Amino acid sequence: MSVSTSQIKSFIQAASEIINANAEEVTELDQTIGDGDHVTNLQRGLSTLDGIADSLGALDWSAAFQKMGMSVMSTVGGASGSLYGTLFIAMSKAMKGKDMSLESMADAFSQGVDAMKQRGKSDVGEKTMLDVLVPVANALKESAAQALPLPEVLAKLNQVAEIGCESTRDMLPTKGRASFLGERAKGCIDAGARTGQLMIAAIAGVLGSS
Repeated sequence: MSVSTSQIKSFIQAASEIINANAEEVTELDQTIGDGDHVTNLQRGLSTLDGIADSLGALDWSAAFQKMGMSVMSTVGGASGSLYGTLFIAMSKAMKGKDMSLESMADAFSQGVDAMKQRGKSDVGEKTMLDVLVPVANALKESAAQALPLPEVLAKLNQVAEIGCESTRDMLPTKGRASFLGERAKGCIDAGARTGQLMIAAIAGVLGSS
């Protein structure tokens, strides 16, 4: 897998399209157990990234991820801005001097997700976006170690993300407003897990067609 920063614009646009298409569903999820502003914050971040996408294409991956992280942190409210900004900045550090390959992406994404865990003081099983992102990071590393062909990797990531998202339905939340709902939060998928799964599907779709 060889991916250049010139493709970042396609990834951002695909992520924006899938979030917009599912905005009503996700907002309803978020209003049930969250603050109700998750989609709005995410859309603001994606719009910001789209505005700088052309300039990102002129940078190497490390510099592009750094710029993305700083932009997201400065424009997106709520927990999402801080966590996704942390993801990109940690990935920037991991990608210094490297080209994008399955191995380097797996390593960078894993380091980024670890940084998110530390920033949010959270982990798998707490009804958050990490219930999607951690299994996806693990699946990426396994795929790289096995040198799987790209179509198999993308199918695996989509499957893992869907399973992770669905797993949040019966979890008890421990973070944010949802944590005050206790048992009443059961039966509802976490909005952050759902948007994480959707964006992974969007990016996989671009990679699969390129």
